[in-house]
Amino acid sequence: MAHQQGMDSALFERRLRPVYDNLEVGNNRKALQESEKLLRKHPNLLCARALKGLSLLRLGRYEESHSCLQVVAEEKPVDDSTLQVLSFCYREMEQLHKIVELYQHAVKQNPGNEELLAHLFVSHVRVEDYKAQQAVALQLYKAQPKNAYYFWSVISVVFQGIRGPESAIPEKRKLYLALAQRMVDKHIKEGKLETEQEAFLYLHILKLQSKYQEAWEFLTGELCAKLYPGAPVSMKFELLKELGNWKELNELLQQLLEADRDRWDYYKEYLTSCFELLKKTSSEEGTENYTLTTCHDFLLHIIQSSERKTRGPYLARLELHQRMRAIQLPAHQLVGDFDQLIIEYFLLFGDKSCCTHDIALFLPSISMEQRQALAGRLLVESGISSTSLPQNKEHMQKHICALQISRMCGVHIELSVDHLLALYTALKLHYEHGYSSFGKQLLSTEMGPSDPYALLAANVMYDISMREQKSDQLFEALCLLQYVLRNSTSNFHVKLLSLKIYHMFGCMLGAQEMYDYLDIKQIQLDSMGYVHCNLLPLSGRFSGVRNCYDSTLKFFTNSYKERLEYIALTYRFCTFSKMEEFMNFKERLTNSLLYVACSVEAQLCDLVSCYGNVQQNLTSYVAMTIEPADDRIAWNELSDNRDLEAIIRWDPLHLVDAEAERKESYDQEIEVLQLRSLLLRLFASFIDLYHAPPSAKLALSNAKTITPAPAEDTATLELLRESWTGLHQRLRLMNYKPLSQRFLVNLQPTRLHLLLELPYERFFDDLAQLVLDLYTGATQLALQCKRVSENVASVMEICVQTITESNEWNGVDGLWKRRTHQQKVAACLEILSLYAFLLSVLNDKLQTSTKTKTKKKSSGDNKSQGTPHPISEKERSQMLQELMRQLKHKLEACDAALRIWKAPTLPRDLSSFMADMSLKPEVEATLIGDVSATFKESHELMVTELRNLLKDKIRIVGK
Repeated sequence: MAHQQGMDSALFERRLRPVYDNLEVGNNRKALQESEKLLRKHPNLLCARALKGLSLLRLGRYEESHSCLQVVAEEKPVDDSTLQVLSFCYREMEQLHKIVELYQHAVKQNPGNEELLAHLFVSHVRVEDYKAQQAVALQLYKAQPKNAYYFWSVISVVFQGIRGPESAIPEKRKLYLALAQRMVDKHIKEGKLETEQEAFLYLHILKLQSKYQEAWEFLTGELCAKLYPGAPVSMKFELLKELGNWKELNELLQQLLEADRDRWDYYKEYLTSCFELLKKTSSEEGTENYTLTTCHDFLLHIIQSSERKTRGPYLARLELHQRMRAIQLPAHQLVGDFDQLIIEYFLLFGDKSCCTHDIALFLPSISMEQRQALAGRLLVESGISSTSLPQNKEHMQKHICALQISRMCGVHIELSVDHLLALYTALKLHYEHGYSSFGKQLLSTEMGPSDPYALLAANVMYDISMREQKSDQLFEALCLLQYVLRNSTSNFHVKLLSLKIYHMFGCMLGAQEMYDYLDIKQIQLDSMGYVHCNLLPLSGRFSGVRNCYDSTLKFFTNSYKERLEYIALTYRFCTFSKMEEFMNFKERLTNSLLYVACSVEAQLCDLVSCYGNVQQNLTSYVAMTIEPADDRIAWNELSDNRDLEAIIRWDPLHLVDAEAERKESYDQEIEVLQLRSLLLRLFASFIDLYHAPPSAKLALSNAKTITPAPAEDTATLELLRESWTGLHQRLRLMNYKPLSQRFLVNLQPTRLHLLLELPYERFFDDLAQLVLDLYTGATQLALQCKRVSENVASVMEICVQTITESNEWNGVDGLWKRRTHQQKVAACLEILSLYAFLLSVLNDKLQTSTKTKTKKKSSGDNKSQGTPHPISEKERSQMLQELMRQLKHKLEACDAALRIWKAPTLPRDLSSFMADMSLKPEVEATLIGDVSATFKESHELMVTELRNLLKDKIRIVGK
């Protein structure tokens, strides 16, 4: 240490530079060599030793890295370079508490050092220790009286009140927020408030205490005007609403709307203020008409005086009409006829793609008859009939808008199948005309202007398929969508619908191609990943889906470190207005349902796909660090981050309840996650009973007590087994219904019903008893072996029968039930693969450690002679060998069934499809052939993968 401090600083940096350079370019092996060469000359150079630890960490030599870093940390370094390298290592290892310890030691040796204290503060930020943050911030302020440090302590007090462990106690929350306010008040009195972020924080503290009057006075005062001139207008809206000062809010909004006439959010606030004023003054005679008349006159003034047409005031007029009708006021008399207002809006803005969803905002407020009459009038106003075609792009967009509203009003669901087929043909021809006339010279990033015709056509064909319970119409829609995708490569709506249809038909290859084509990145992996990742488990491609899980999980793990640094940066730059936003964002991603589900499914996939010898498989299992006794999932904090509005829909409004659908699917996904997580932990408890994880072995070697009794060893397994059966009983009592599949864009059914239908519960419950009986040598072991063998035979029969049924369906409709059949087969093989892995582990253990267990059991018999004599290790081993022999035969039977599993056949021949498609001849021949080839190739890949899986399991149990 003394040698290191005595070295010349420039020489020190120059000799370490090659190590830094190699680490920066990713040449970790060379960095390790350079650091070792330097340590041979200077063995006490702590920074070089820390860099060696970092090189080892990045080379995957974790144990060596840990011991190297431990040696450096025990020296309690104080130099910045060593501390930074150690911090970097601990961040990569996600051991953030060790960074706190590092800087605590450094600060003790060098108290009052501003830089070390700042690093210590940030290390507390990473572990969210708000109380420690406050203490360190005050230390910093005493050492260097800067405003930033003072407000670090203020925000730390605030977070103790709203996010800390005591935030749930109202009295404590009130106390912390009052303290934070007093701290800022003191600073204001001393004239030390300097920045807009400090002013924002003071306003935020006042609002958290519901002190809206004080907040308003500060916001409109001289000090705030000087420090925070750019305070968002929304802050004023919020305070005026809380104070009930509707008149001032109304006047403020009028001024803002005069300046910015297309702000829909301002118009909604303006109308709210008008109706609140109406409530206040309703007792005064004549006020009612005056308030709303003034509102209507203002909207007319905006419309008439605007140089260019803007949607805002027209939408506000429709909203005024809707709100007046909601409280039985004469809207027709003041604002005019509602249908006429809609038609006027359609004529003005129907050439914009947003027009459909603008009008849809107001449709729920009118009756079904009025909706359908309005839809008819809009179709007439669009100027397109069965004998005419659009003359320009704008004309075509109006027709598209009218058709979309017509579907939203429920016109399509009342049509017969023949009429729907005629509508599909018309839509297809309109798409072809629009593409040839207006879609040729577009940029590759632009969507074709006539693409919505094809999207509507796909929805119509899905409606027909659901009525007929056949796949041919939907397959034709898929081919049409693939044709559109060739012409409009950037249309993500087409990709999403194609992805959905491929999944419906169980075509994993096509679905994966569409998902890759979507090019989902970064945060979209969380918000949009559900369209694909939720449907991957039990798809029949256990190792194939692992890549998809890896890319998704990589985003979550990498971004976790980044999110922590973003929060640290908000402190460094005192950006208080963004702190809570970043914290909420971090929590939403950390507790994302998709992230947790992918983690569990990826581990189950790894266990199912293990193909090495027993020791290799156990090494892979240990690397997963599964803790059966510890449920790591924070069930009450899980977050549903799915963006369900990304998939565009024009389904009848009266039959769509998006929020109810979201809740229902989320509830079922949570139950599926509980089943899968519990299965993983239960299975891990089977393995841990015979092969204790390293942490358990370490605890056992350190303990001075005797070896735990069998009852203590099996406590976790028995508890998880009870939870397993209890969960299944609860789920059957809950009686969840499958998700509605009435429309194409509805969410796909969850796996909940499949998991309850198949014998998962009985199989793993009996398997748990078998593992316990083998462990204790119970006398009923032979009976339990017979029961498990019967379960294995039952699973094998389900697998073989499902494949037979799938082959029979090929003669009727090869695609309609395809996904269900594939899921059943995959589930059966998952059960058998896990069973094969377990048997190989048990067999290995019984063959290598018979003597110790026999001694343990015999010493127990001497104490209690009344208990039956346990079955000998040799007999247990023979029974296990018989179970493995039986499993091998069943796996071979499954393999034979897979060998004759036929690829899905199309419900009609290709020439019939090509005649119906009526596309360009040069396209027809390749398009439908390519789509059907994708289905065939997907099936072959799945069967090959499943057969390889079975061959691995047959080899494992055949040894």
